[in-house]
Amino acid sequence: MSTSEGQPETSAPQQPDVSTSESRLANRYGAPKRRLTRRTRVIAAAAAVIAAVGAAAWMNVPSSTGTVTSKDVGFSFPAEDRVIVDFKVDKSAGSTAACAVQALNESYAVVGWKTVVLGPDAPDSSSQHLELRTDSPAVTGGVYSCWVVDGD
Repeated sequence: MSTSEGQPETSAPQQPDVSTSESRLANRYGAPKRRLTRRTRVIAAAAAVIAAVGAAAWMNVPSSTGTVTSKDVGFSFPAEDRVIVDFKVDKSAGSTAACAVQALNESYAVVGWKTVVLGPDAPDSSSQHLELRTDSPAVTGGVYSCWVVDGD
């Protein structure tokens, strides 16, 4: 192999075509993702902070329906099929509250249940003494939940 001038032909190693390999990679794996601009990142961070502050403020606004809380005081077993539950209820003035009281057996299954309604004329803070009938022997009793009844 020689050229017309008598010098041997030297072949330079061929470099891979970068644009072709990039296009092959893009076809196989998708085009590289563009990075967000600094301005876009700042705007997104500011929007997230504003949303978080708004959500925190919304959750801390007191409800117009009122509030109710309860505290278990004690329980006793006057008979095998009865439980007496003593508890305290604090509610907003003029609101109606309801409390679900339960008795549980040793497997924590509900064996007795009763709902007590405290009307708007009931005191804002009151002690309750409730007797529950049970299906089988109970080992504990207490308030499951209290809530404000709508439609006062």
